[in-house]
Amino acid sequence: LPLLPEDPHLLYNEEPTSSERIGRCSLPDAADAIDEVVAAAEGLDLVGIWASGEVHCGFANSLGQRNWFTTHNFHLDWSVYHQADKASKNGYAGTSWNGDELRRRMDKARAELEVLRRPARTIEPGEYRCYLAPSAVEEITSLLSWGGFGLKAQRSKRSPLQRAAEGKVSVDPRVTLSEHPGAGLGPDFGGGGFARPERVTLVSEGAYADALVSPRSAKEYGVATNGAGAHEAPESLEMEAGDLDRDAMLAELGTGVWINNLWYLNYSDLPACRMTGMTRFTTLWVEDGEVVAPLNVMRFDDSFYRMFGDGLVGLTSDRELLLSASTYGKRSTSSSLLPGALVNGFRFTL
Repeated sequence: LPLLPEDPHLLYNEEPTSSERIGRCSLPDAADAIDEVVAAAEGLDLVGIWASGEVHCGFANSLGQRNWFTTHNFHLDWSVYHQADKASKNGYAGTSWNGDELRRRMDKARAELEVLRRPARTIEPGEYRCYLAPSAVEEITSLLSWGGFGLKAQRSKRSPLQRAAEGKVSVDPRVTLSEHPGAGLGPDFGGGGFARPERVTLVSEGAYADALVSPRSAKEYGVATNGAGAHEAPESLEMEAGDLDRDAMLAELGTGVWINNLWYLNYSDLPACRMTGMTRFTTLWVEDGEVVAPLNVMRFDDSFYRMFGDGLVGLTSDRELLLSASTYGKRSTSSSLLPGALVNGFRFTL
């Protein structure tokens, strides 16, 4: 320590606030759960990963502060393959196991697989009416989290939501995004020992609201921290639901593209919050509310401001809990609770 220079942005909690949150275990025995998965997937070409059990997070310091968090969750991440890129990609995660829900999702995968066996189509580049399933919406919000909600990125003018943070642009009033540590899926304290509030509203009725502030950013810019991590990215992201019936979404879509998964997203124009990426797995062409054929891989290039602004038709009334499947160094406790989105003029390119 005597050899290190003074750190001008070091901030740690000098007002010890101890806490303990231990979730109730409602998990099945792992072997029993795998037996259910194998039985439900009989006859399918399935590949996936199962992770379950207790996850613990703790914090202690020399001032006497003690924080402890325990959760019990499971995550089944799987695909059912037809051939090449034609597969039904699925996930089932939560804190309470339900065999009926697993079988419902597996039956959905079987139905999608039947469609994927049809001859694939390629559509011309252009603008299409599209339904983005919650898993596709998650890819968009995950990219948005790369600096979109952090104070450091805003103050250094590197945020993809810079224009929104400065009040120059907004999205549809039906869009509300928040960080919700109070949901209990992740710890309610940060790495520096600061308590995380019940909820931080990031986008309120289309307008940018609050930023995520790490202890270092708090010290640097002279503001209060809200316990955000070093990357100032959401760890319990929620988007408010809308009023569209997800079970009637084919009819709502009418003629257009059903997108279950996106991948390889990046920014094509960061200041405009413009994203590009590829469709993947179950992407379907729909006519008059009926699935016609799977689509070959397409690239999209569109702005978040447009997709969730004047292009937004609506959001589904039910939301899907998506737990992170990351196991780099540890099992992640990050999650998203997201609706599906119906969008007009979704832009496909070559």
